[in-house]
Amino acid sequence: MKKIVLVIVMLCVGFTYGQDKTQTKLEKKGDLTIATYYHDNGEVQQKGAFNADGKLQGEWISFDSEGNKVALGTYEAGKKVGKWFFWEGDSLQEVDYIDSRIVTVNKWNNKTKVAVNK
Repeated sequence: MKKIVLVIVMLCVGFTYGQDKTQTKLEKKGDLTIATYYHDNGEVQQKGAFNADGKLQGEWISFDSEGNKVALGTYEAGKKVGKWFFWEGDSLQEVDYIDSRIVTVNKWNNKTKVAVNK
């Protein structure tokens, strides 16, 4: 009887840990591995891909613990390239990268006029 109770307890604990919402999710798509990382509260922290060599590849998106987007950018073979966007409060920062080196930085807030149509 004690052995049966012990087995049931072990199974319950195993199912509880097996359904952890914060565990990294990996999905294979062709030569890429799509990864999703989670905050402790179960919200998505980052989403992106790795190439066959294990280097960051393609679009990566980061979110805060409330699900708000905080960063968006692109990797090519592990190097930052192109325009990256970083959100913090009411401001947006645009950073241009070439080969993981910063080329330009622009910053806007909700008081900045980007374009006016008259």
